[in-house]
Amino acid sequence: VLRPNRGCVVAGLTVDELYEIFEIRSVLEGLAVRLAMPRIDEEELEELERLLDRMERAGQSGSSDWVVRHQEFHGRICALSRRPKLIHQISALHVVIEPYMRIWFDDADKPHSAREEHAAVIAALRSGEPHHAEQVMQEHILGTAPMLAEFVTPSR
Repeated sequence: VLRPNRGCVVAGLTVDELYEIFEIRSVLEGLAVRLAMPRIDEEELEELERLLDRMERAGQSGSSDWVVRHQEFHGRICALSRRPKLIHQISALHVVIEPYMRIWFDDADKPHSAREEHAAVIAALRSGEPHHAEQVMQEHILGTAPMLAEFVTPSR
């Protein structure tokens, strides 16, 4: 936001806006997962497991690199949808929430359940059932919003 005589200020999100972003993201990434299913083979699943391992190592070391690894994991799945406009929309939402993800990660309560949730996404992909994988991804994303909401201004 540009303010006279004060320069630019980054506008924060309200809790309602954060939830709205996560609702949109859950639908879009759920769609991306469903569209990606025909291209997800064992090699892709192994790559996702490697990305998950990298994310976990970053988290255990206390590195904020966890956020980057987290985006790589989600980005890899979205890329397999081969829908450039869908990928662009999802990426734009990630940019908006990234600062909140970093604050959340840096907080004392690190994202302990992250490995299990992302492993559940991989298991759903492995099942070969597109609608099941879509649902698991949506639940994973929607489940993150309440944790990040703690770091958002309640209202404007």
